[in-house]
Amino acid sequence: MASASPEATYRQENPASALPESVQNVANLRWQASGSAASTRNVPEETPVALTYNRTTHAVMMATPADLEDFAAGFSLTEGIISAPGEIEEFEILPAENGIELRITIAPARAARLIERHRHLAGATGCGLCGMESLAEAIRPLPRAPTGLRVAPATIAEAVAALTPAQVLNHATRAVHAAGFFRPGMGLAAVREDVGRHNALDKLAGHLAHARIAAESGIVLLTSRVSVEMVQKAAVMGAPIVAAVSAPTALALRTAQEAGITLIGIARDDGFEIFTHARRIATP
Repeated sequence: MASASPEATYRQENPASALPESVQNVANLRWQASGSAASTRNVPEETPVALTYNRTTHAVMMATPADLEDFAAGFSLTEGIISAPGEIEEFEILPAENGIELRITIAPARAARLIERHRHLAGATGCGLCGMESLAEAIRPLPRAPTGLRVAPATIAEAVAALTPAQVLNHATRAVHAAGFFRPGMGLAAVREDVGRHNALDKLAGHLAHARIAAESGIVLLTSRVSVEMVQKAAVMGAPIVAAVSAPTALALRTAQEAGITLIGIARDDGFEIFTHARRIATP
């Protein structure tokens, strides 16, 4: 017997009276040509989240307050603050007066190098390169993507089709981004969602690291446009293929080409466009 889809499971387990904590049901006035009427809509929470390292604030991001341990680990990894989740010695989620503090403790030597970087982000939703102190820092050297993975076009279509029903928060609100990871022959391994597209990818990176799932074994899926910082984070994760439902920027393409990443855009279940390193897609 086929298992229930993530969307069906969500609807069974989360009726309107039991929404996730990161979703609120709010009143509104709905207008249509036939007239107006009182109504309600589910909207996602958006909360200031401070990432502190050894009691020093490094970044404040507007984020969906869910999967925060994944967010802390993923942000730390993709920003090069740590190289493995085990380098986080202690972690706490602390409610604050105006948001949430993710209190991260790392080795003193790591913390000292972090302070020397003098990089402090003030991250509004959708902000990925805020606070950089130099142009060279914004266009940083990246590791080359592993070369082993090669997939059929049908696998890309299967991955894209699997992502949509698994977007629990977006089904509830129609207002968040998603990042997913699909392994050929195994299916969708994880999905993370957030009001910020960078945050969603960081949450996914953190989950894969915690679960010890190698990013080189599958495809990173994005529901957002592909900007350069999304490619940078995917490269640090070790992802060989990135497939997005939207289009990339020119700088994202140059960065993906340099990093050896196969970048796919305008991905649908009936077709897609390959922009870089097409050799990983086994087309006729």
